[in-house]
Amino acid sequence: MGNLQSKVITKGLGLASLCLAFCALSLTPVYAQPVSSTELIKNSRLYDGKVVVYTGEVIGDVMARGEYAWINVNDGADAIGVWTPLSLSSQIMNRGSYKSLGDWVEVTGVFHRSCGQHGGDLDIHAQFLRKVSAGGRTFERLNAGKKNLVFILAGVLCLVLILQLLKTK
Repeated sequence: MGNLQSKVITKGLGLASLCLAFCALSLTPVYAQPVSSTELIKNSRLYDGKVVVYTGEVIGDVMARGEYAWINVNDGADAIGVWTPLSLSSQIMNRGSYKSLGDWVEVTGVFHRSCGQHGGDLDIHAQFLRKVSAGGRTFERLNAGKKNLVFILAGVLCLVLILQLLKTK
């Protein structure tokens, strides 16, 4: 009887360990491979209504619309409009423009080839939004060659004006 009890306990512990290992693996986050804007646009029928992961730079304004907001996310090839709960968009601090780089975000949401809720536009309805990296102000350096060319052309223009004045007198 003691031997049978020992086998049952051993098998029970083994099964419990296996269940615990499975639960631990299922709680580990699994990240999907991001889909590019080119892939989404080219194969829009394939992705329509499916959950996708899309990453890129937030460009333009965050346009609040009640409890939601529109953001435009550009992955370097194209920009896609993202309809997101306002609470998720609150983590966006920098938006891309000519003078700054926008925050880089990862959006997980439902892709719509022709969204009935938003006038038939192609968009993503965000379920999750995660800031991958912060943007910030960019500084353009003045091109020394162009600066020198401006001075040379200004000098030539002044010389032409002086010659024109001397010629008319």
